[in-house]
Amino acid sequence: MKVGLFFGSFNPIHIGHLIIANTIYDRSELDEVWFVVSPQNPLKKRKSLIHEFDRLKMVELAIGDNFHFRASDVEFHMPRPSYTIDTLTYLSEQYPNHQFSIFLGSDNLNQFKKWKNYEQILEHYQIYVYPRPGEKLTFDHPAFQEVDAPLLDISATFIRESIQNDQSVKYLLPEKVEEYIRDRKLYL
Repeated sequence: MKVGLFFGSFNPIHIGHLIIANTIYDRSELDEVWFVVSPQNPLKKRKSLIHEFDRLKMVELAIGDNFHFRASDVEFHMPRPSYTIDTLTYLSEQYPNHQFSIFLGSDNLNQFKKWKNYEQILEHYQIYVYPRPGEKLTFDHPAFQEVDAPLLDISATFIRESIQNDQSVKYLLPEKVEEYIRDRKLYL
């Protein structure tokens, strides 16, 4: 089985994430996309993160009945901060019949060489690169496959700030995610 891993804080998951995942799924030979909720990204500050179980629940609500998508809490049970190579190694051992690849926004290409054991990722895994506003594909390697996806500039920071300022986030979030945030009074 070919599985694309979409790593992220998903703080919160929004329609941009879903559009990218669906576009890559549709334009590749992937059988499934797993949304890997990262408890702590080593290159990001932790202060604005809500609890990982809330973020996982929002991913589950967002992907709903799309049987090609799956929410994953694999990194909840691993040492923190989470490193992509460790998660890939673990999943490859747990699922030897699966072929894993990862999704990467073009805005993260400049950071890629800072990733732990990035050379191993390049050697063993396909990387689907989707466009981000103002970023060009600058890291040329056969492991990278550029995906023709919509250019989206939707930010979880913008969404969190909108919620804090009591401004509408309609159409930025799936309805069930918006309801969950409102019911649990998240990001206030």
